[in-house]
Amino acid sequence: MKNSNTKFKLILIAGARPNFMKIAPLMHVLKDHHLIQPILVHTGQHYDEKMSDLFFRQLNIPLPDINLEVGSASHAVQTARIMEGFEKVCLDIKPDMVLVVGDVNSTVACTLVASKLGIKTVHYEAGLRSNDRSMPEEINRLVTDSISDYFFTTSADADENLTNEGVAAEKIHMVGNLMIDTLVKNLPNIDSENLAFDLLNKQRRIKIGVDFNKNNYGVMTFHRPSNVDDREQLTALVNIWIKIAEKTPMIFPIHPRTYKNIQEFGLLESINKSDNIFLIESLGYFEFIALVSSSKFVLTDSGGIQEETTYLNVPCLTVRPNTERPVTITEGSNKLIKVTEIEQEVNLILAGEGKTGNAPKFWDGKTASRIVHVIESEITSRPVLQSTIEG
Repeated sequence: MKNSNTKFKLILIAGARPNFMKIAPLMHVLKDHHLIQPILVHTGQHYDEKMSDLFFRQLNIPLPDINLEVGSASHAVQTARIMEGFEKVCLDIKPDMVLVVGDVNSTVACTLVASKLGIKTVHYEAGLRSNDRSMPEEINRLVTDSISDYFFTTSADADENLTNEGVAAEKIHMVGNLMIDTLVKNLPNIDSENLAFDLLNKQRRIKIGVDFNKNNYGVMTFHRPSNVDDREQLTALVNIWIKIAEKTPMIFPIHPRTYKNIQEFGLLESINKSDNIFLIESLGYFEFIALVSSSKFVLTDSGGIQEETTYLNVPCLTVRPNTERPVTITEGSNKLIKVTEIEQEVNLILAGEGKTGNAPKFWDGKTASRIVHVIESEITSRPVLQSTIEG
């Protein structure tokens, strides 16, 4: 049994780039907390410097208490490695609660482990649904939500999804968006005046404001297998990128797998012939937000960028058949489009007719405080949880 001075042990899981921006605000609010002891576990699902260490430094997150260092692998192998490593962590630390974020393999793997060990689990970003089970992330979301104990959501549609799936209303808490907490906190520190990048495919450096003007270029991110792993699809995309680059500069912080496929499919030469497509390495958080906030629009197949552009009110064209973040469309500046619609939609934006919107409810920079308040309330009001800190 624990003595009365023992704090409530809360493990927070970070595994991939989007997780870091969600965990950072929680770590800041929980620093020196009187009741809760945060324990940060990094699964190492993303392990290179750009995707991991740099984000911890920029977002002022303390070094992880534990790093599982699982590395890259297939979905099954990676999930198994995380489960094996995290089970040992739980048996050693004996946490009172595990909080997972998002929809990556680390999310579902750690929830499975904690649930089977009888540890209370919290899922932040619960209830998001694309209704497309061909997406690995959708499977992760469904499994995680089917066994979690508490559900923190970012929007009303997520609440509705969970209710329709049979989750009791008292377990659902709409708290807002942690990504926006990070954005709000760091916007004053982001330098958009000195944006310069080394090009991957050309021996030169570009500087925004010199090579072309701010608010007069587009940003691209593509990494979904359905878009970049198929030769025919990627070839069609490259041809469209070249066409729209004739009208406006396009900056592409390129995912390593996308760049590898462009090379293997023999498409790099075509891109090199364009004077207005600029391939650059993956960026740190500050650099990427500075790039997006000063852009005319974003062309993407990512998830989190839909949220950041909504808050920044930057037109976002999402090249996917669906999104698990519909609030970015109904209220924000995001628009779902097909590959064949890219050129037409970009023309509308360049003509000043791009989609704009508003920040959804609770996307205000205070989400982490709301989450911690709910956990505090659960600790102090529920006998099962209270007993863990009273001994």
